[in-house]
Amino acid sequence: MEKALNAQMTQEAWQAQVYLSYGAWAEGAHYAGTSDFLYKHAHEEREHMFKILKYILNRGGKVKVDAIQAAPADPKDLGDCLKKLLQHEVENSKLIDHLADLAHKERDWATLNFAQWFVKEQVEEETLVNNLLDLYVLATTKKDGNVNLYELDRDIAKASQEATIPQEEKF
Repeated sequence: MEKALNAQMTQEAWQAQVYLSYGAWAEGAHYAGTSDFLYKHAHEEREHMFKILKYILNRGGKVKVDAIQAAPADPKDLGDCLKKLLQHEVENSKLIDHLADLAHKERDWATLNFAQWFVKEQVEEETLVNNLLDLYVLATTKKDGNVNLYELDRDIAKASQEATIPQEEKF
């Protein structure tokens, strides 16, 4: 379990690196709102890394800080950026699910409970990026020209770092 937690901690560091890299790409492409959003999200991913680090230490384990991979190549455009971020979140969800599954198999109830926070967080992460991708599609298919990309960029700058997931919606 300790090895799996350390691997997920490294994964969260890499996720932060991806958001940081894409944020720098967005800023260089003059998407100030998008870059601001991505930089903030890089920070959130780093908080996830620290959450796991602290959990390992609080449970008496040993933290192993490994090198992380380089961030992937820059996206081709804003749509590609959002699609790639969604893909990263989906892949991270699979890893979190594996962590929860391992905790269950090992009957490590404390870690299973801990992992459930990340399971819920990943539902939120995927929902958040899916919502941004929906805005992108709406902005780029309804009108001619790039005026919608400008408006989308402004909207992303104001976008929440959290999303309402179906289990928490009030009807």
